[in-house]
Parts: sequence; C-alpha cells; structure tokens
Amino acid sequence: PTECFLSQPEEKQESTVKAKKRKKKKISDILQKSAPKPGVPADLQNLLSQYFGESRSVIEKEELKLPDSCFLPANDLTHSFSSYLKEICPKWAKLRKNHKEKKSVVMLVICSSALRSLELIKSVTAFKGDCRVLKLFAKHIKIKEQMNMLEKGVFHIGIGTPGRVKALVEQDGLCLSSTKYVILDWNWRDQKLRRMMDIPEIKKETIDLLEMSIIKLCREGSVKLGLF
Repeated sequence: PTECFLSQPEEKQESTVKAKKRKKKKISDILQKSAPKPGVPADLQNLLSQYFGESRSVIEKEELKLPDSCFLPANDLTHSFSSYLKEICPKWAKLRKNHKEKKSVVMLVICSSALRSLELIKSVTAFKGDCRVLKLFAKHIKIKEQMNMLEKGVFHIGIGTPGRVKALVEQDGLCLSSTKYVILDWNWRDQKLRRMMDIPEIKKETIDLLEMSIIKLCREGSVKLGLF
C-alpha cells in the first residue's frame, strides 16, 4: 500500500509535465500556421492606450494620441526594406543632400536587436545612395563612441534598438529636431516568432522613447511615423 501511495504523485507529475510540453508545442504550431497580419496605425494606437490604461488622466491620454496624418503608409508585407523606404520617401536624394546637421539623423529606424539592426543596415543599401548610416545599439559599441561620432560627423540614417536610442536622446548625444521619419520594425518576427512589441523590455523602451519626444514631434507635424 505504501508503494502504491508513493507512486501516485509521481505519475501525476509526469502527466502534468507532458501536458505542459504538449501545450507549449501547440502554441508555437498555431503561431507558425497563422498567416502574418501586417501592422496598421490602429495597432499602435491601441497598444498605447492599453499600456497607459488607468495610470494616466484623460487629458494626458489625449496628448499621447496620434492623428492619422502622423502616419506613413504601413508595409503590406510585400515590400523589402529598401522598396518600402523608396515608397514612403520619394524625395530622399534631396533630403539627404540638404542635411548638414551634426548630432542628428534624417531617418531613425527602431528594431528589436543588434542583429536585426545589422540585417536592416545591409538591406538598406539599394535605398540609401550616397549617405552615412550609423549603428545605434549597445552590443560591442560604447555610448561615448556613438556620441563622439554624432558630434564630429553628419549621419543621415540611424538604425538601432530603442534602449540605446533613448539613452542617446537623454544624454543629448542625439537630437531629433532634424528627424523627418521614424520607422518601427513592426512586422518582423524573431526565432520565437515574437515581434518587437511582443518582447516586454523592447515594448517598454519603445513606448518610453515615443512618449519622451517622438509623439510630440509627430503631433507638431515635423516627424512622420512608419510601421515596416
């Protein structure tokens, strides 16, 4: 009887573990089979209102709302990164030529990781023409190096993670007054099928960055926001 009694919890534990394994597999199966749905401005609006929930007053929430006029056409998942940028910014050659300011970029691209930033830097070649692109992520690059580069040279495109971009803005290493376009790498999924806004830390840093300065600039009309 004792042996019987001892073996029962073990069997239960085993079946629970198996059930958990099965459940995990099922979720990833669903994600793999579900057709990708391109992000639209309403997705970002909903995300912001959910994120701030009850923690902000009605007036504060109103100030965080982005009118439709703030948004560029969203990627319908048929574009490469370069072809998307060509569509939303047909006058890039002129903007690039006229940009002379240091400590700033004309276009800022926010994505979820350093590796993804490098991918986008490679894939922007067909669009960028004769312009300089700056890596804005933390991996293997000190913030002081980036601040020195921004102070000494003229850069047209900055591609990086929200955490490092936010730190550069806070430390006055990067000024957004000359920025015309902010692109969020919205639709791309990592190996675990997570988009940038599915990763809690990246989501928080992106929303902090938006709240800190980008939403205000969008509402003033100086910055346009795109979801790639």
